[in-house]
Amino acid sequence: MSITKYIRTISDYPKPGIQFRDITTLLNDAEGLQVCINQITDRYREQEIDHVVGIEARGFIFGTAVAYTLGVGFVPLRKPGKLPGPTVGIDYQLEYGEDRIEMHTDAIREGDRIILMDDLIATGGTAEAAIELIEGVGGRIIECCFVIDLPDLGGAQRLRELGHSPFSLCQFEGD
Repeated sequence: MSITKYIRTISDYPKPGIQFRDITTLLNDAEGLQVCINQITDRYREQEIDHVVGIEARGFIFGTAVAYTLGVGFVPLRKPGKLPGPTVGIDYQLEYGEDRIEMHTDAIREGDRIILMDDLIATGGTAEAAIELIEGVGGRIIECCFVIDLPDLGGAQRLRELGHSPFSLCQFEGD
């Protein structure tokens, strides 16, 4: 069953010409949310996974549900200053500036098998930074998982070119 019917498109948001893919309608629908989480966890159920790592903020929503269902830990990647303990982070470039993500220094151990999770992949810059951060502390990315891929923006291809395997439940062309 495709989850695209649960995702609302809002035209011209946040600016003219953008087709915004709104996951709040997916989250608000019990059946849609269950289908989404079940399809993701079915993909990884037979694999050895140590952690699901979720990118702030919507990656937390899906990532914790997937981690819980798989019976593994969840690691949040947060914006600077949001985690209480010692952190390690990485600065990265966006189309419109610079950003940073951080995680606790003890969250991932050498050799941990990781699923990287976010709601959407567009240009891939944040996902690339997350991969660099996780691998920098010795984690092994099994797969990068997204609910939505916007293939015209090139993020999934960017991850493939870096030697990583992106997976998404659905795609929206022309964004």
